[in-house]
Parts: sequence; structure tokens; C-alpha cells
Amino acid sequence: MIDYKMILLPFLISVVLTPLVKQYSIYCGAYAKENKRTVHHGKISRIGGVAIYLAFIITMAIFVKADRQIKGLVIGSSIMFFTGLIDDLIDIKPLVKLTLEVIAALVLIYFGISVDIIRLPLGIQIDTGIISFIFTIIWVAGITNAVNLIDGLDGLSGGMSVIVLVVIGSIAIIERRSDLLSIAFILAFGTLGFLVYNAHPASIFMGDCGSLFLGFMISAISLLGFKSSTILTLALPILLLMLPIIDTLSAILRRTLKGMKFMEADKSHIHHLLMRQFGHRNTVIIMCGLTALFGLSAFAYMINRNIGFLVMVIILLAVEIFIEKSAMISEKFHPLIGLWHRIQRKSRKIFKKVAKMPTFNIVFTLVC
Repeated sequence: MIDYKMILLPFLISVVLTPLVKQYSIYCGAYAKENKRTVHHGKISRIGGVAIYLAFIITMAIFVKADRQIKGLVIGSSIMFFTGLIDDLIDIKPLVKLTLEVIAALVLIYFGISVDIIRLPLGIQIDTGIISFIFTIIWVAGITNAVNLIDGLDGLSGGMSVIVLVVIGSIAIIERRSDLLSIAFILAFGTLGFLVYNAHPASIFMGDCGSLFLGFMISAISLLGFKSSTILTLALPILLLMLPIIDTLSAILRRTLKGMKFMEADKSHIHHLLMRQFGHRNTVIIMCGLTALFGLSAFAYMINRNIGFLVMVIILLAVEIFIEKSAMISEKFHPLIGLWHRIQRKSRKIFKKVAKMPTFNIVFTLVC
């Protein structure tokens, strides 16, 4: 079990440091800029991730023994943190940011944190070195950017990250993975301390230094699970991060169809669409709630695979229908709704043909 001091310390550090970071922002001018995509008003610090990072690093130094993989985790996450911090202060080009994400992923691989075997359905396994190498880089960059993209509303990215980390830590308890348990809970409670100030209406944002750091850490922690247990198969982190992953893929398709650049920002993310209908606070609650449901479905899957799988499918169908209804990707993108309409039209045609048959008329008359 985890020592209560290990989760209390990062929370307190984050709670104490966040106001200090806000004060420092006054002197360095690190404020979130208002534009057509933002939903905030006024000068709000955008380097709150500094408090999360320091809370994590300080607590790890005190309680966790640094082995080779822990060193790689700290170095790689530090690269991501400082990348985000520089971007928050002076803005860096998307290609430079992506390059640094790849470098951070290479650091993980060098220190032994990578996918050894890619397990697919039907017992298929891929253990080719080059494929695993490429997959690890794509995985780290993909999850990092997915978490970064959902950082658009007060408390959203931090809240969803806390839920993901708590679920990972809880499963680590079941699987007796003390290493993953410590890392996940330290980071979760460090983030929770920041959320005291980041909940709507936020007085500080985590910025790229926070969202890139959290995204990288979640991707790296999931990779640690590949090494020696089945605690974190490929399905679990994908399941827990289903909303940001769907949001990222939808953004790629949407921008491609519109002829926009992939890294060009817009205001058609899931949280933007939900906010138009449900408001700021309720949107955050809905998305965090859905993330929690995905987490519960993971537990359900461990207990009963059929029930767990059914819950996952129902949630995914609901998200897909929302994407199609809201035209999140395109006005013409509605495969499920279109299929349902085609089935309805086909059923009506069949019913009309059957209704004209003499036998049907006789049976219908007898029944009536």
C-alpha cells in the first residue's frame, strides 16, 4: 500500500506553490492570450504546470528510489516540461515541439521504457524491434498531444488526468505494482492540488508546460506496464484516454477536410461543442464523468469481460453519435446515423412489399 505522506506531500506542495507561480507570472508576463478560440477573459497565468512539475519531482526525490527506468522517466518528462514552459513564455513552432517530443520518447527507449511486444486480438503478437521502436515514439507523441489538445476549459485536462492516474494507480494496487502505484498517485495528487485554483472559474492555467508534462507522464507510465505484467495492456490507456484520442483524430480529419494545417488550432473540439449546449462547468463534469465511466468499464472488464466490453461499446456509440450529430468532423460525416436511416428506409420498403402480399392480408385480417 502507498504511504499517505507520499500523496499528501505533492498535494500540499502544489497548493502552496501555485499562488507563488501566479505572482511570478506578473513579473514575467506569462499570461494566456485572448483570441477567438479562448473562453477566458482577463490576464490569467498560463504556467501553472510549474507547480505540478515541482510537486512531482520533489516528492519523487524524497520517497521513490531512482532506478534506471525512473531516471529515464524524470529526464524525458523534464524535457517535455521545459519544452512546454518555453512555448508558454515565447511560443515555439509546432515542428520544434514535435521534434522535442520525439527526443523525449527516445530518452525513454534508451532507459528501457518501451513496448517489447505489441499484443493484438486473436492472440497475434508483434515483437519486431523496429516496429516496437516506431510504435513507442508514435504512442508517446500521440498521447502527449492528445492530453495537450483537451486543455481548453478550466480544470478539464487536469481533472481528466487525475481520473486516469487514479484508475491506473488503483489497478496497480490489484496487480501489486508498487512502482506504478507510487508514480501515478504522486502525480495525481500533485495535479489535484493545482486543481484547487484551476477549477472554474480558473485563476491560473497549467499551460503547455503542464499539459505536455502530464500527457508525457501518462504515456510513459502506461509503457512501464508493458514490461512485466498485464496491468496496462494497450487497451487500458487507450480506453482511459478515449475522449482525447477521439478528439485528436477528429481534429486531424476535420482540418484535413477543410484544407487546414494539422497544427492549426480551431474551436470545434469536443469540449467546445459541449460547452455551447451545457455551459463551461457542466462540460467539464460531463467529460470527466465519461472518463470515469471508461475507467469503471476497465474494472468491469477485469471482473467480467462480457459486461465490461458491453459497457465500453455503449459509451463509444454514445460518443460517436454525438460526434456525428454535432458535425464535429464534417456536416457530411455521419456513418452510424446514415446506416440507421438506410436500415429504416429498407425496412419500410420491405414492410410495404409484404403488406401487399395476399397471405399477409389474410393473417392481418384474422389478427385484427
